[in-house]
Amino acid sequence: MDNYIGKLLDDRYEILEKIGSGGMAVVYKARCHRLNRLVAIKILKEELSSDAEFRRRFYAESQAVAMLSHPNIVSVYDVSHSDNLDYIVMELIEGITLKQYLEQKGKLNWREALHFSTQIAKALEHAHSRGIVHRDIKPHNIMILKDGSVKVADFGIARVSSAQNTLTREALGSVHYISPEQAKGARVDNRADLYSLGVVMYEMLTGRPPYDAETPVGVAIQHINGTPVMPRELEPTIPEGLEQITMHAMTASLAGRYPTATRMLHDLEEFRKDPNVVFDFSGEEQEIDVQRLIHDPTYMPEGLGRTSVIRKKTKQPAQESTGKQEKPQTDPDRRSRIAVIAGTVCIILAVILLLYFLYIYFISDLFRKTEEIRVPNFVGMYAADIDPSKYPDFILDMTDHAESSEYESGRVMDQSPDADDTVKVGTTIRLTISAGASDVLMPNVINASRQNAQSMLDALPIRLSISIEERNSDLYTEGYVIESLPSFGAVLSEGQTVTLVVSKGPEIELKTVPACVGEDVENALRMIDEAGLSQGSLRYDESDQPKGTVLFQSINAGEKVKENTVINLRVSKGPQEAKQPLIYMLSDDQQVAVGDPLVLAIQAKTDDDGVLRYAWYRSTTGNTIGAELVSRSSENNTTCAVDTSQPGTYYYYCTVENTLGESKASVTSDMVEVIVVKQSEPHDFTFSVTLPSAPGEYMLSVELDGEEVLAPVAVEVGEDGERSINITVTGTGVQRVDVLIGGEIYESYTIDFDMVG
Repeated sequence: MDNYIGKLLDDRYEILEKIGSGGMAVVYKARCHRLNRLVAIKILKEELSSDAEFRRRFYAESQAVAMLSHPNIVSVYDVSHSDNLDYIVMELIEGITLKQYLEQKGKLNWREALHFSTQIAKALEHAHSRGIVHRDIKPHNIMILKDGSVKVADFGIARVSSAQNTLTREALGSVHYISPEQAKGARVDNRADLYSLGVVMYEMLTGRPPYDAETPVGVAIQHINGTPVMPRELEPTIPEGLEQITMHAMTASLAGRYPTATRMLHDLEEFRKDPNVVFDFSGEEQEIDVQRLIHDPTYMPEGLGRTSVIRKKTKQPAQESTGKQEKPQTDPDRRSRIAVIAGTVCIILAVILLLYFLYIYFISDLFRKTEEIRVPNFVGMYAADIDPSKYPDFILDMTDHAESSEYESGRVMDQSPDADDTVKVGTTIRLTISAGASDVLMPNVINASRQNAQSMLDALPIRLSISIEERNSDLYTEGYVIESLPSFGAVLSEGQTVTLVVSKGPEIELKTVPACVGEDVENALRMIDEAGLSQGSLRYDESDQPKGTVLFQSINAGEKVKENTVINLRVSKGPQEAKQPLIYMLSDDQQVAVGDPLVLAIQAKTDDDGVLRYAWYRSTTGNTIGAELVSRSSENNTTCAVDTSQPGTYYYYCTVENTLGESKASVTSDMVEVIVVKQSEPHDFTFSVTLPSAPGEYMLSVELDGEEVLAPVAVEVGEDGERSINITVTGTGVQRVDVLIGGEIYESYTIDFDMVG
């Protein structure tokens, strides 16, 4: 049995049962005795709780996330330490993860995917507006409730976890969804969450992630260099606009990706209004990249005084014979990290009164070091020749080593910050020392897709020239590698040409696509068969065309295609007819006293675009024959005031009519019985309430049918004092009495005051 079951944390949270576990924590269902509600508690694993730095980050991030309040984000109520346990108290969610939902359904229709994506984007918009980046958006962290709403979990927790995980550990669930900048280990901002959301949308729409490989590293490389198959190639029913939004969010280039969740939400909303909309993102790359403008001093957008230039960092060995070294170009990722530090200091200055105890050492450092100095160039020098005492203004870190085919063993191959950067005195200069080059062998690319084969070659530590040859093959699928030159296992050299022989598929005779638009669907299907092609999906759309008329074909008439190519058709359903409304809420039977107000209500809906109108009737016999119209038909007539002036039994019902163009359909509700009785005299009822066992002061109040009859009063419970208190309420008929402690319902009673009298 789990040792935590039955444990009481902070004299407040009683652990009831284990409901899940992950790499960082074990999740339990618990009861908060102070507020009498069920919660979820994440207890950190022991090996993480022993790490002081991890605990510091964990508390700081959790406190920040606790300030988030949004219907699409799992709420964090508390973060605490009790009995040597570190834990988070969160909202208890009754539902399943999006990952479990996808495993059940395979893939989602585009309307359901749009519904979920919009809610996730709203959660990200709220978090990003408060400076919080999730960093681990994936189906495993997205909860689907029974009502179809979505809540995103583990905000901020992912940030702490990412500081602990290697790519291999993270790959168990996250590598399929990480952004290219995360795969590179570069600085991450809110656009990483939008990339991950794009990957989640891709999987919802197609039933598979955009990239997959045998190893996590292989998947990460594809995020950096790969090009995914377009969703509509896997599922032609996906609207083009939704495919555009998905792929724009998944753009590897930060400048070409959605800059904010708000922008992405705008396009999702435009698509929701018009699923036929087509977006134009061709000019996005030329817009000002605000994030880059903040963190890259060399960046100047077009129209602001200089032309935007993409630079690739190169390194040259030091020229010892002349004593001169060529200045390496600035690495934007490293400059970004410096900018992040500066940005963090600015934030600290703004909120110093609230977060002083977390960031005081940043402030002290800021005022101790004011002198700035240029960074010398160490690239190309032998590490053994570098004497730290000659550079008293810097701290030299020479612990990093890496293989290199460009620099011989022992030479500095990289440094951060870069040479000639201006930094504060006392800055740490991280030097990467070359460990020399090892043989680079030709990987096995046979029967790999062309994209994957190129990604495998691009990931090698040397530059290769890749040549593509195409050849027909009855054995290998089109687009897959048949042969490589050189072959698997051969030693490769810098600049060598590698030839990939890619399958064109078997030699086939091309067929002509017939003209199906305007034909009857049966004739069109026969024409497809006679042309040697395959019948695809049939989608029926609303149209003024006669029922069964083909409105659209997936490949234009006259095009030459392979035999058995699938042709999808859209067919007219004919003019739309009004559908019968569905009543999903109606007031229950009622008993009221003479003169008491009573309003009946109904709620109905329809799947089409029709207009609903409501008409209310009253009967004294319980039969529609002879019923009296008491509220005329109108569009918003969803309520009806009952006549309670005379005692008796009456029956009310509502007719709901749906009008769509010239077509109408209606439905009649069940009868609602209303009994009007004479007014009864009020009576007193006294009952006893047993207060909580825990000593302390409690604020007690009483409500009668939702109306407060006893204002909150303080009740003190001592160690051995009396725990019962008598309460008297006055009422008539059958009423509900709620006793509240601390604003939460503590006990409830249903009392028939007439019987008491």
